[in-house]
Amino acid sequence: MAIRLEDKKAIVAEVNETAGGALSVVLADYRGVASGDMTALRAKARAENVRLKVVRNNLAKIAIRGTEFECIDEALVGPTLLAFSMEDPGAAARLLKDFAKEKDTFDIKGLAVGGELMDGNQIDRLAKLPTRHEALTMLAAVTQAPITKLARTLNEVPSKVTRAVAAVRDQKQEAA
Repeated sequence: MAIRLEDKKAIVAEVNETAGGALSVVLADYRGVASGDMTALRAKARAENVRLKVVRNNLAKIAIRGTEFECIDEALVGPTLLAFSMEDPGAAARLLKDFAKEKDTFDIKGLAVGGELMDGNQIDRLAKLPTRHEALTMLAAVTQAPITKLARTLNEVPSKVTRAVAAVRDQKQEAA
């Protein structure tokens, strides 16, 4: 089906805007996946702020020019689903990895983050990144540990003095 030039320009502008604000992108071959399953995947993606795009490869190549995802140009072959992570760099990777476990026909072709294209079998590098909430929790725990140790140490000084005074008292009572 032919697409009008105005529609092509709109598609390119939309994908370019999405790519410009994305932290990472995962490319997948979606051939053989039922439309109902794709609808469910899109619903999960919206919940995790992952934008899924199915665009003609020529339009996608034009749209990614000038973004950090120019490196995916060579991977745009055949039917390709683009999953852009908008807030969490690993969100799209986790989403598509889990979906690929359920659907044998769904194949992850590659991923890009920071201007670097990686093979699809390296999806774990991105999928295992902690979420923003998990990272903040780890940071809080690391920050809190020295303060907690300091408080315990400072609390131990009066306890030692109290035990020493009690020992001297007990010693004097026994002597008397």
